[in-house]
Amino acid sequence: MIFEMTTQLKVASITDGQAWYEILLNKKPDFIPHAGFAEWQLLPGCWLQVAEGTPAVGNGPLRFGIANIEAERERLIEQLKIERFEIHSRPEVSVKWGTFSDPWGNQLGFFEYFDKREEQERIKAIIGLLKV
Repeated sequence: MIFEMTTQLKVASITDGQAWYEILLNKKPDFIPHAGFAEWQLLPGCWLQVAEGTPAVGNGPLRFGIANIEAERERLIEQLKIERFEIHSRPEVSVKWGTFSDPWGNQLGFFEYFDKREEQERIKAIIGLLKV
């Protein structure tokens, strides 16, 4: 049974990488166990690790669910100077999504549910896991 997960992204400089991801995630790391490594808990049992090292080529994208993709895109363009990314959708898919890169080439992205009731149900399901 799988009960937790982590994913790790490499950055050339942990100082720069940690600062960049603090802005992206709107929070400081939850755990810094040693030099060259920072970790954020994104959801209960779901961790993003940023480690100093050689970034992987062609990885990802790692996409985060958010409530307003357009507003978040504008925030990152202003605060992190990312390039404007296109927001995609398809009639058979319940979300719209977009992909961008961090300064080290790691592919990241966002997705947003069209149906806000569905989004709220997903949030309630995740919050329900907190009580387990």
